[in-house]
Amino acid sequence: MEKMNRSSYFYPPLNKAMQIEDLRNIALNLKGSTEDIKWEDHLCFTIGGKMYLVTSPDQVPSTASFKVTPEEYEALLAQPGFQKHSHLARYHWVHLNDLNRLSKNEWQHFIRQSYELVAAKLPKKVKKELNILIDSENREPGTGI
Repeated sequence: MEKMNRSSYFYPPLNKAMQIEDLRNIALNLKGSTEDIKWEDHLCFTIGGKMYLVTSPDQVPSTASFKVTPEEYEALLAQPGFQKHSHLARYHWVHLNDLNRLSKNEWQHFIRQSYELVAAKLPKKVKKELNILIDSENREPGTGI
């Protein structure tokens, strides 16, 4: 049996827990997605200058906020760890108090969906400049193809 050091006893192995880097990789694989630090310590992901994912990597545990559909909004708020985003609730943004409350597959779904919801509201000119096309334009969302 492998001897565990003190730090691995208190923290789950990095490959089993969701990390900010995992979210970053998912987000930056979406066409036209960029990242920026806002408010000194929030890692934000944007499309066309509009945020679709906000993370707080310096908090323990790390937290995140993202946009969801109106249908998912109330259901998520009933789940442990989810709450209304303090400034963006009217736009169906939720805040999650710990990244590990969602699996990698769930994160892929919510990040992609938030990206698509925000990208769909961008002006056509911006979409064209970014070479992104969304569902209503009969293209594969998130890829621009």
